Amino acid sequence: MSHAPRIDDARLQRLFAEESDRFARAHPRAAQLATRAGGSLVGGVPMSWMQRWASPVPPYAASARGATITDIDGHQYLDLALGDTAAMAGHAPAPLTRAIAAQLENGATTMLPSEAAIDAAEELTRRFGLPLWQLCLTATDANRFVLRIARAVTKRPKVLVHNWCYHGTVDETFAIAAPGGSAGAAQTRPGNTGPQVDPSVTTRVVEINDLVATEAALAAGDVAAILIEPALTNIGIVLPDPGYHAALRTLATKYGALLIADETHTISLGPGGATAAWSLQPDLLVIGKAIAGGLPGAAYGMRRELAEQIAAELKRDEIDTGGIGGTVSGSVLSAVAIRTTLREVLTDDAFPQMIATASRWADGAEEVFTRRSVGWSVTRLGARAEYHFTPEAPRSGGEAAAAVHHEMERYLHLHALNRGIIMTPFHNMALFSPATPSSAADQHSEALDAAVATLIEGGALVV
Repeated sequence: MSHAPRIDDARLQRLFAEESDRFARAHPRAAQLATRAGGSLVGGVPMSWMQRWASPVPPYAASARGATITDIDGHQYLDLALGDTAAMAGHAPAPLTRAIAAQLENGATTMLPSEAAIDAAEELTRRFGLPLWQLCLTATDANRFVLRIARAVTKRPKVLVHNWCYHGTVDETFAIAAPGGSAGAAQTRPGNTGPQVDPSVTTRVVEINDLVATEAALAAGDVAAILIEPALTNIGIVLPDPGYHAALRTLATKYGALLIADETHTISLGPGGATAAWSLQPDLLVIGKAIAGGLPGAAYGMRRELAEQIAAELKRDEIDTGGIGGTVSGSVLSAVAIRTTLREVLTDDAFPQMIATASRWADGAEEVFTRRSVGWSVTRLGARAEYHFTPEAPRSGGEAAAAVHHEMERYLHLHALNRGIIMTPFHNMALFSPATPSSAADQHSEALDAAVATLIEGGALVV
């Protein structure tokens, strides 16, 4: 078995400083905008997580087309982040820009249903199998709403999630496993800002692939829903073991908990996500980001019996104040975006090439690590792939979290950025759109090889 190289943090810091200087010299206009932004935007950015870019200041986008972003300083980048999946359809795909422009001429939101919403729901049923759908704006909202439905139907209070999962900004999911606790014991996740309720009260946490702990957590009889990413994606990709999902479905049924699949990232596996690719049988399903082509748009689907049960809970005069919905949720503009993206961009025919390019990217990264004797691993998830600073791919969220080295990530991301490649700033993930050329994989391999060579020559990686 190969071994992960030792990282010399002091030498890594010196190499990072060199890359930072290189970026600063090449981005004077970005520096000017960052100074101006500090006067009106908290942290100088419109959303706090944009501070995570490895560069001294973020690049400022001027335009984005296909798989290319051009910044305010005139630099072009191959975009392998794709809006952290929101732009998985590629930037400004022609069918979507035409459809959105046409719809804006006829209004964006009316509080009335639209034929586009029916079309979108029918397409979601075709892909994922669940018969009934609701539209909203973000996967975070969709997850919040399905958890309310689960509690209303089961009359139970708690949610079971995977350790180091990610389901947007849903309060119950900002929990990790409490060390030394009983099966399912939870504690708040580091960085959880001002939690409204301590997650240990609302949530049970188990590792993906740990069916023994999962059954022990469910046996308490208070879990309304098991909310899962079919594969972990935001702590680095962690895949399920063979047979894991079938066993999880059996446990959910045995203990009366609803099984919810959040496919927001795992749609990378194909047009029907993991649900179709792995023959999953969720009771409810959440999907956001990618399905609206970069515009706000999400959906959640459910079995017919659940729809009937929740309908029995609602009174017509209270239906707008029950905690589910939003004024522009289900708007015609969002529905048009979802319909067009699914029917004309992220089509069944688009995925084979996307997945092939992702596989070529993963092959290239593995070849670099092998040739350079760097014991790092690569994990594949359809049109998405990621590398870990471990010789073997992690099998749990805890293992993936333990392998994180933020400063090494920052160096590799900044090195790539300075060579015209944008990686997701939160981890080592690359995603591929219908517009991404097959040459993108080789472009990344060349840049990664140069980065690893510099790290070894500079003594930051000791192999």
